[in-house]
Amino acid sequence: MKISCGTCMHHCSLEEGQTGLCRARENRDGQMRAVNYGRITSLALDPIEKKPLYHFYPGSRILSAGSFGCNLRCPFCQNYEISMSGGGTQCIYMEPENLAGRAAELKSAGNIGVAFTYNEPLVGWEYVRDTARLVRAAGMKTVIVTNGSVTDPVLDEILPVTDAMNVDLKGFTEAYYRKLGGDLETVKHFIERAFRTCHVELTTLIVPGENDSEEEMRELAAWAASLDRGIPLHVTRFFQDGK
Repeated sequence: MKISCGTCMHHCSLEEGQTGLCRARENRDGQMRAVNYGRITSLALDPIEKKPLYHFYPGSRILSAGSFGCNLRCPFCQNYEISMSGGGTQCIYMEPENLAGRAAELKSAGNIGVAFTYNEPLVGWEYVRDTARLVRAAGMKTVIVTNGSVTDPVLDEILPVTDAMNVDLKGFTEAYYRKLGGDLETVKHFIERAFRTCHVELTTLIVPGENDSEEEMRELAAWAASLDRGIPLHVTRFFQDGK
């Protein structure tokens, strides 16, 4: 039986056993399953500024966990080995209780919680939600580093257990987002909702010849300032990677 995935704007219609564009969600026995649930490809205790978050517990460290899969197709992705993977990448399995417990063990090393990062964490939002609940119950913080390309029902599940986000606002034209396989209005809506409930910082990677015009940067910055003139906007440098 074919079913539709409601996680993001692609709404992939999948036959039994078929995996969506993100390579992380599958029609299994007529139900949509996150095949990357608990499958960790990367785990590191990072400075919070690496997320990047510069106005959320500065100077602290956070246990950063990544899985595999992504619902965009940025040709310059620096983590393409895992973001574009369908699970072939070597993984370790960690139940939410195990990851939350590891975070608690690292409190003495300056850890404040768990950051879901490296790939697009919200293509496997169930694991993020389940782990975040445990992390917060232990008095620690949850951070999500995301492209902001998911639907309202996912936000309804995630926002109540999220303390901070860094959202990649990749540019400010629909044409550029279409090149990356995304949708600008979806991301703007995501940011507007997230900003009302948790700490949000934005990151824009400047790709020469694509999103680097002064006009586009002025429009992007003006829109961000319309939410709050104090919202941090990280403007980052492009390095060739991926394709």
